[in-house]
Amino acid sequence: MRRADNKSERSKIRFNILTVLVYTVGIILVLQLFNLQIIHGEEYRERSNTRLSRESTLQAARGSFLDRTGSVLAGTTISTKLELYKTKIENDTLNNAILGMINVLEKNGDKYEDNFPITINPYAFTYSTEERIAEFKTEYEIPQEANAEDAFFKLKEKYKIMQENPEEIRKILVVRYEISENGYSTTRPVTIAKAISNASINEIGERGSDFPGASMTQEPVRNYLLGDVASHILGYIGPISESEYNERKDQGYEQSDLVGQAGLEYSLEEYLRGQNGTKQIDMTVNGVATGEYVTEEAISGADIVLTIDANLQRITQNALKSNIEKIRSGDFGRSYEAKGGAAVVMNVKTGEVLSLVSCPDFEPQQFIGGISTAKWNEYIEGNSLFNRAVQGAYAPGSIFKMVTATAGLETGAITTEEEIYDSGIYPYGHQPRCWIYNDYGYGHRWVNVSDAIKKSCNYFFYEVGNRIGPATLERYAKLYRLGQKTGIELPGETSGTVAGETNAAKNDREWYQGDTLNAAIGQSDNDYSPIQIARYISILTNGQKIVRPTLIKSIIRADGTEVGRSDLIEFLNEKLGIPKDEEGELTIQKQNIDEILEGMKSVTTETGGTASSVFMNFNIEVGGKTGSTESNTGDINAWFVGFAPYYDPEIAVVVLVENGGHGYYTSEVARDIIGEYFGMNMNGIREDMTATGYVEELR
Repeated sequence: MRRADNKSERSKIRFNILTVLVYTVGIILVLQLFNLQIIHGEEYRERSNTRLSRESTLQAARGSFLDRTGSVLAGTTISTKLELYKTKIENDTLNNAILGMINVLEKNGDKYEDNFPITINPYAFTYSTEERIAEFKTEYEIPQEANAEDAFFKLKEKYKIMQENPEEIRKILVVRYEISENGYSTTRPVTIAKAISNASINEIGERGSDFPGASMTQEPVRNYLLGDVASHILGYIGPISESEYNERKDQGYEQSDLVGQAGLEYSLEEYLRGQNGTKQIDMTVNGVATGEYVTEEAISGADIVLTIDANLQRITQNALKSNIEKIRSGDFGRSYEAKGGAAVVMNVKTGEVLSLVSCPDFEPQQFIGGISTAKWNEYIEGNSLFNRAVQGAYAPGSIFKMVTATAGLETGAITTEEEIYDSGIYPYGHQPRCWIYNDYGYGHRWVNVSDAIKKSCNYFFYEVGNRIGPATLERYAKLYRLGQKTGIELPGETSGTVAGETNAAKNDREWYQGDTLNAAIGQSDNDYSPIQIARYISILTNGQKIVRPTLIKSIIRADGTEVGRSDLIEFLNEKLGIPKDEEGELTIQKQNIDEILEGMKSVTTETGGTASSVFMNFNIEVGGKTGSTESNTGDINAWFVGFAPYYDPEIAVVVLVENGGHGYYTSEVARDIIGEYFGMNMNGIREDMTATGYVEELR
């Protein structure tokens, strides 16, 4: 019995202890609940209202473009955009908030995203086709028979807009339409306006409770500092397309991103684009922002140091534009409807491009934020986005004659002393005439290779071409790397075409003797870009070293490290489809090269030279060659190629004007460029507009 009593006693003790523990815990919970709800209730309620946290992208600044002296050509500025997140508010509250934000923006002169396809006063659809209007009506459940006004008020009903003023209604519809088209959520905002003013930033920030869901985010904006200068080199950026997004989304791209669309902006997108960061935005349950903080810093893209000189680029552009206008206005004696042109200045020893111009040009800044339809149509009609210096292929005419001369001299078909008699009409093939015969009724008489270059004698080069044949001519053109991409770091580079039996067979056509004669003076199927011609002249004048044209001096990452040259070339070769170029030198005999260059010097320095009057009294010796040739459209394209100084050349200059009439006309562009490069006082150089230079029909 005693053992049972002891057991019962122990059970009572355990029960009492458990009871005390339960009451103690209960009292503690009650006290804590009192503390939370009564003593600190207001404080914790306020905190709970800020527990909503949204992650936002912190955009990285795009790398800058600098010229060879360090001057910034394109950089980024920081602006503020207004965004709207989805919050738990009533429809009427949302509409009022939208109207209030738009009114603030308008008051401070800020533009906002307006893609709503219905205008008022009068009511009209902005879509250009009935098909697109029908699609819009279907998408928004609007009867097909509804006109623009009916559709406008149908949408007013759809979004339960209480305002009656059509202008206020439309302001709300602008944002509601943007939301419908692009979507938004508690974590993904819709953009209302970009680059808003400080006045709007301050007012919206101060009145945060009036604009639930509103958030202001800083973003880097591309800024092209020199307008249209170097536009075809830099290119432009634009909204990422659906296909581009699908290809790049694994690389962290978003559908709202801007990417390089042309020029180096496209080619070097992977280097220019930085690494985005993230930030957290705290909001109340009512959508009022209460704070933000960076959780991962953004890393800027790499800076690109270019080989071009901004001042020389501007001089080249102005000289080319002025020349085109002079040709159009007939200042050279006869008017041609010059359509555009290109100019390239290259360091003959390194291949560095010092300036590269295509005309007409464009303003890259126009594409930031979306280019207007009017400006886009202007660029398309003028073919302004086409880079004539790199993407254009043109028959070279007489500037090709140094290739023919090289082939003739190296094979022994001619010698430096041999003279050929130009009677005016070549007796073989289709019996073509020398240009001087068409102008004056006689030929150049006896000429050697140097004289033939000086006077651009077609007859002489017909004979050389006939002696060496098409295969040899083709081989030497390719030795100068004509007919292949140069490797310049720009998209869309043309390979050009070397005239000859190879290309004829490729196009399933016969090759005749007349084709050889035409090819020898730079016509037939010969088609090359100005950048290819610049490399050809560089090889001819630099001691026969094969150079690869380049626009890039260095690429500097945000951490200060530099991209290796071989890595860059490998990347660009793959991205741009550039075949590997064979390095090395030509093995042309020095006396042959010297004779050819002597002929080029006489073009600019001796009476009878086709550009001598332009370079008269020029205080630096220049080698050059004029050329012109008829295109398939009947235009007479004009060329000038030159190098300076004659002894120990530093630069090659190539100028092309579409339908420019005569190569002599374009030589003044090269003169102005060379004068700028060597720091000459161009004000002291007077052009003799009464002088008459040799101007041949096809040269």
